[in-house]
Amino acid sequence: MRRALSRSLVLSVLSFSAVNGQRNAQASDRLQAMPGYARYTEMAPKLQSAVKSGAIQAQWADDSRSFTYAFGGKQWRFDIATMKATETGDAANPGGGRGGRGFAPGGGGGRGGRGNVCPVQVERGRQCPFAPSPDGKLRAEYKDNNLWLGGPNGENLVQLTTDGSREKRIKYGTSSWVYGEELGQTSAMWWSPDGSKLAYYRFDETPVKDYYLQLNQTELYDSLDVEAYPKSGTGNPLVDVFVYDVATKKSTRLDVRDGRPQANETVGYYAYGVSWTADSKELLIHRANRRQNIMDYSACDPATAKCRTVVREEWPTGWVDNSPGIRWLTDNKRFVWESERTGFNNYYLYDLSGKQINQITKGQFEAAGIVAIDEAANTMFYLARDGENFMKTQLHRVKLDGSGDVRLTDPAFLHTANLSPDRRYFVDVAQTHDQAPVSRLVDATNG
Repeated sequence: MRRALSRSLVLSVLSFSAVNGQRNAQASDRLQAMPGYARYTEMAPKLQSAVKSGAIQAQWADDSRSFTYAFGGKQWRFDIATMKATETGDAANPGGGRGGRGFAPGGGGGRGGRGNVCPVQVERGRQCPFAPSPDGKLRAEYKDNNLWLGGPNGENLVQLTTDGSREKRIKYGTSSWVYGEELGQTSAMWWSPDGSKLAYYRFDETPVKDYYLQLNQTELYDSLDVEAYPKSGTGNPLVDVFVYDVATKKSTRLDVRDGRPQANETVGYYAYGVSWTADSKELLIHRANRRQNIMDYSACDPATAKCRTVVREEWPTGWVDNSPGIRWLTDNKRFVWESERTGFNNYYLYDLSGKQINQITKGQFEAAGIVAIDEAANTMFYLARDGENFMKTQLHRVKLDGSGDVRLTDPAFLHTANLSPDRRYFVDVAQTHDQAPVSRLVDATNG
């Protein structure tokens, strides 16, 4: 009976393959009979070389005195002092040179903080299963729904939490699916820079129903993936953030909802985007209500468990960007903050105390990404969508106090630029939908 069934399945697959192949052949025959097919087959091999692009990918030298690039199958070196290019040999990749310190139109500013980097690949919707301490002597680990602490290779693990349980739907040191999938949370344990404290998640998924996903359906036996997955309008997991002190071996629960219960309107319904301040004194957390039309960038003090608002974004009739760009300056106290509060995307300079120092960009157009900040010159380079149309991204230079905003590129073109390390020059690649790319060297200090 099993052999007969097996043969039947094989015959069915072969029959399907034959029919499918016949259909593909018939479709190919019809394509050849369509108007213009003969002309297309004649021109297709020539399309690749129809336009000779003038775009280059410059690789700047660290001293900003020269850059190299590939063009026309050759490798070139351009010297800034002489303003001349010298051929240095055959290009390893005739299609272009190596990448440099450039930017692509639409690129965003920094969206980070001081979170830990996972040393292993993280699956979609999941978080790193362990977090090494900054000095490499300890490792926090998620195991059996609880948080553990041990040696650098996961040896001598000591259990820090005990009520984590699959049956009770409680887990520590990891995240609920909605945080990984919707909020981009790939970490759930965060060491302070000095290694004295470890912040971590606790999730209570009792308000969330399970979703059943059938896997491996083409195999002899399938399998089932069961995930606590909140549908629209249903309950979300209850989130808490704790901080473990390595010296005292005690954990403190941060008051991420300011003493309020988790409810749709409570800011702190979502707590994500976690990182430490450089001095290891405060934990920085994005807190939002469920509708996400209010978002607080908050600093939480493990000593008091209280959280204070650093930046608050609110858009009552819509929603706010839940992960705006943040670029910290070298003093670790000031940062550039991205916001759409005026209806246009712009950049603002803030202090960690919560004071807005000033608005940096003020255009009635979209600022589209920070390219570089030259603190010595008190200058920021950024992208703006203020060309002849929204798609034609331009490079701007502006002082951090918001003065002296200058557009450095031609608004008639879409630009891709590559700044030198000293921010004095950039290689500009300009193009439009009907004009091939052209590359040129531009003085970034002019204008």
